Amino acid sequence: MKIRFWGVRGSIPSPGPKTVRYGGNTTCIEVRSDDGELIILDAGSGIFPLAQTLLKELPVRAHVFITHTHWDHIHGLPFFIPFFIPGNSVRIHGAYDVISSQGIEQIMDVQMQYSYFPIREAELKARIEYQTLEIGEVVTIGDATVTNTLLNHPVIDFGYRVDCKGKSVFFTGDHEPWFNIYDEGDEGYAEYQTMVDEKQQQMDEVVRGVDVLIMDCAYTAAEYPVKKGWGHSTFDYAIALARRAGVKKLVCTHHEPTRSDDELERVFAEVCRNCQRLPGDPEILLSREGMELDL
Repeated sequence: MKIRFWGVRGSIPSPGPKTVRYGGNTTCIEVRSDDGELIILDAGSGIFPLAQTLLKELPVRAHVFITHTHWDHIHGLPFFIPFFIPGNSVRIHGAYDVISSQGIEQIMDVQMQYSYFPIREAELKARIEYQTLEIGEVVTIGDATVTNTLLNHPVIDFGYRVDCKGKSVFFTGDHEPWFNIYDEGDEGYAEYQTMVDEKQQQMDEVVRGVDVLIMDCAYTAAEYPVKKGWGHSTFDYAIALARRAGVKKLVCTHHEPTRSDDELERVFAEVCRNCQRLPGDPEILLSREGMELDL
C-alpha cells in the first residue's frame, strides 16, 4: 500500500513563499492498494494537482472518501479533471447529513449550482456514483477495505481506516478530543464523562495497531483552550493516542493556515523536545505535499 500527500493545510488554502516547503493546499491524500486500486481521502484543493497526474493513466477508476463536508475538505472536488472525461468512473463515499436530511450526493449538487460554479453536474462526462455510508460500514475495493468510524467535529465527521494485505492506515479528517461539557461537581458530570471515556476507547480500538495514523494536529496544547469547540486536535493528544493504540508511525497534518513553514517546524521541534521518548513510541512526522509512504 502506498500513501501520497497532496494537501496538508487546514481551513483554507495558504499558498505563498512562507508555505513552500510543506505546501499550502488543503486536505487530500492518495492511497494505492497493492493491486493499484485508487482511494482518495478528502477533496480539498490538493485534489487538483492529483487529478493532473491521473491524466497519464486513463481511464481512471477512483473511490473518493469524504470525511466531512466543510469547505476545506471538498472545495477541490469540482476541479477533479477525470469528471470531465468520458470513460472514467468515480464513486464518492461519505456520511448522511442530518442538517439537510440528504446523503453524500448533495456534495456535488450544491457546489455545482450556477450560482457557485460555471458547469453543472449534469454536464460532466464521467460516470459518477454516490454511496452514503452507515456508521461502521465496511467498503471493499479490490484488495482493500475501508472502514469508517464517527469522530468529534461540529458536523458529522468520519475517520477512515484502510486495510490491505496486512497493512493499515487510519485518517482522522478533523477531530477534537471529546470533552465533558459539565464542570466537575455538576449534576450530569459523571454520566457525561462515562460517555466521553467510551467514545475515546472506541476510537482507540479502531486505531489500534495501524501502521500509519494520519491525524489532525492543528494546535499546540497552549493554543487549544481558546480554540476549544472548533473541532481540532493538538500534537500532544495525537501522540498520546498513538502511544495507547500501538501505532507505528504518526503523521501530523491539517497544519494551521496562519503558521509559516518555519513556525510549523519550530512548534513541532518544541513538541518533540517536551515529549519524552518511550520504548515502542511511534515515529512522528509532519505531513508535507509530495511526501510518500510505502507500506
